[in-house]
Amino acid sequence: MKFSSLDGLRKQYDVVVVGSGLGGLTCANRLASVGHSVLLLEHHHRLGGLATWFRRGGHIFDVSLHGFPYGMVKTCKKYWGKAIRDCIVPLPKIVFDNPQFSLTTTFSKEDFIRLLQEEFGVASEAVHGFFACVDAMNFYDDQSMTTRELFEQFFPGRTDVHRLLMEPISYANGSTLDEPAITYGIVFSNFMNRGVYTFEGGTDKLIAMMAEELQNNGVTICTRAKVEQILLEEGATRGVVVNGTFIAAGAVVSNSGITNTIDQLAGREHFSAAFLAAFDKVEVNNSSCQVYFGIRRGESIPDIGDLLFTSTNRDFSSEEMRAMETGSRTFSVYYPKTRPDQPEDYTIVASMNANYADWSGLDEAAYQQAKEAMVERCLLDLERYLPGIRAKIDTIESATPVTFNRYTLHTRGSSFGTKFEGLEVSRALHRQMPGLFHVGSVGIIMSGWLGAINYGVIVANDVDGYLRSSS
Repeated sequence: MKFSSLDGLRKQYDVVVVGSGLGGLTCANRLASVGHSVLLLEHHHRLGGLATWFRRGGHIFDVSLHGFPYGMVKTCKKYWGKAIRDCIVPLPKIVFDNPQFSLTTTFSKEDFIRLLQEEFGVASEAVHGFFACVDAMNFYDDQSMTTRELFEQFFPGRTDVHRLLMEPISYANGSTLDEPAITYGIVFSNFMNRGVYTFEGGTDKLIAMMAEELQNNGVTICTRAKVEQILLEEGATRGVVVNGTFIAAGAVVSNSGITNTIDQLAGREHFSAAFLAAFDKVEVNNSSCQVYFGIRRGESIPDIGDLLFTSTNRDFSSEEMRAMETGSRTFSVYYPKTRPDQPEDYTIVASMNANYADWSGLDEAAYQQAKEAMVERCLLDLERYLPGIRAKIDTIESATPVTFNRYTLHTRGSSFGTKFEGLEVSRALHRQMPGLFHVGSVGIIMSGWLGAINYGVIVANDVDGYLRSSS
């Protein structure tokens, strides 16, 4: 698909969207669909942000197509159309394997209730009380209760149950037991609706379909266009500077991280002391490491599950999950059913939570050695489920928080945006600086594919209202 060149851009648009993650794409599409002129600028050569893919050794590797909740079906139908909605399919086989338990689940609420009662021996009253509690949680609840306290209330001393309930959510958004229970409960409730889903055709097909709709709605898209500054003058947003050229806009939506937006693109000098005091309390979430394995064409592997949460660690620990030599990881297995219209291919992605600081300070030799050791640990783990797999692998690639930082520009390579306090700062940005809006992964709740798309809709409504009132 061909996008516009910077040389051919107009001098002014109603809206400039900086960054093309799913939040930015959705926001741009919604604004264009109601008649605004929209320019979408992406510094990378590919759209999608973390919803992306790459090609190596004849394989297509998905970076974040690991699974999302059923809510994506309704959201995509409403805001992206039936064609995209119809490609969302269930991942029926989610596997847990660790020293405390081994089981397979559909990851639905019904199946979890069954497992908790039949396999873990938890009383029905406690199980149903827990689900009633998390189902009732919303953004405005008391934030004083932690997830650890929530678990102890319903499942005291049951670290195995805590692990079952928490481990996949920690992989999904980086949350820990000591964060507000509502950040856990809302995300968990979303996933527990009807299980885990994925996009048939792969991330490349999804982004191509989104890009086509954006262009059909009149959005001007430029890649390899890194915004250097969001220009703020006389208490209002004027536009952006990209590759040294100023482009005027009635509103700017930053799909960059909230910390990048304020510290690098806009400039702290434009914001009040009270706003900056709240902003400075925002914690950036952790990052990820990934190892990608491509299986030689003509070879096959047995069905070991779509998502495999595996750990050799005796107990659940979000700190251990982020350690460089962690024994906890997720294997996302992509069978030929992922891309049924393409030549048969098997790929496997090992994902681990990680800390940017552990990797960023290494010199080149130490960095490469650490990556090789990480790959070997993943292979050793994978061989427990697929004996002889080494002989079938023809392509190996790996990524660290440094890699994520380089390609996404996220502060410290964050894979999951910010902790909970980031959401309030993000929502307050346009009230602090008229015409400047932010959309992206903030507050843990607004992370992941579903959260990003829904937040894109929310912000698009804000921008539309601002532009109409300004005109």
